[in-house]
Amino acid sequence: MVAVGVAVNPILSRMASAAQGGSSVRMQARMFFEPHIPSALRRALQYAGDDGFVASMPQLLHARTHAPYDNIIWNTWFTANSEESVVRTAQGNHVVVAVHGGGILASPERMERSLHADLDRHNPEGITGQTAMKISAEEARNVLEGRLPDGTRIPVYPFEEFRRGIGDLPGRYGVILDFELARQAKRGYERFEVLKIEPNMIVRAGGVEPLARYLDRFQARHDTKLMGNWHPYNRIDPDQPQVRIPFLAGNRGGVGSEGNDQGLGWGYDAEYGMGGDASTVGMARYVAVAPRNVATSLRDLDFEL
Repeated sequence: MVAVGVAVNPILSRMASAAQGGSSVRMQARMFFEPHIPSALRRALQYAGDDGFVASMPQLLHARTHAPYDNIIWNTWFTANSEESVVRTAQGNHVVVAVHGGGILASPERMERSLHADLDRHNPEGITGQTAMKISAEEARNVLEGRLPDGTRIPVYPFEEFRRGIGDLPGRYGVILDFELARQAKRGYERFEVLKIEPNMIVRAGGVEPLARYLDRFQARHDTKLMGNWHPYNRIDPDQPQVRIPFLAGNRGGVGSEGNDQGLGWGYDAEYGMGGDASTVGMARYVAVAPRNVATSLRDLDFEL
């Protein structure tokens, strides 16, 4: 299990109040690994229930920033409950809409619909040639307005406003980033001073300050000079509405994060940094967090004689 505390989620403040009153209810985190992304998400959502959540990329980074380096949160890879959609606005501009906390792909059933669709390139659903999930024109329009398939309405912030800082961010929200601005980022290993101001990284981390805190912790672990920042925007057709899920590396415990001796430099076994161009067909490892009564659990009992 991973000990996770995420200040941006209102559930935690309620649990903290209960704890102060002597309650034995605590937020407990579990990892859910499956060779099929929707299966892992389904199990994570079942654990989270109505009072918990599946960790987004900002929440994963927050947990790492506040955890010791020997915690498992630093030492394996994770799938974020975040997504990045490429869509076109009513004015004809291409943008990236990032949603944290569950967006178009919040439902395992929605993922399955794409994964099992006819792969004919003319099919408006299914998987693109670069293995992103296609989304419908209606889904693309709705996500721009913060309207999600499950009926939820979320706030959506323009990037410039988001970069200046949003107070009291909810656990579920979106950010709209100009496609050309997102595309300009180097795809690969970059210096930390550049990553701290890079728009894709700012959006993925949940803001400028959370990103800086995470990068400082990451860099200090092994006096690392570079970290990976991956995106697909130079190799896709932006006229095809599509969505991807970002991943977070960690398999080598921070060693090799400059791209040395890693073959292609990315993959499940690499310390590639933060990736937004991974295939939507494959394995997943989510973290789910939910309130549990620790008094009824075996976890902290002393079995030694």
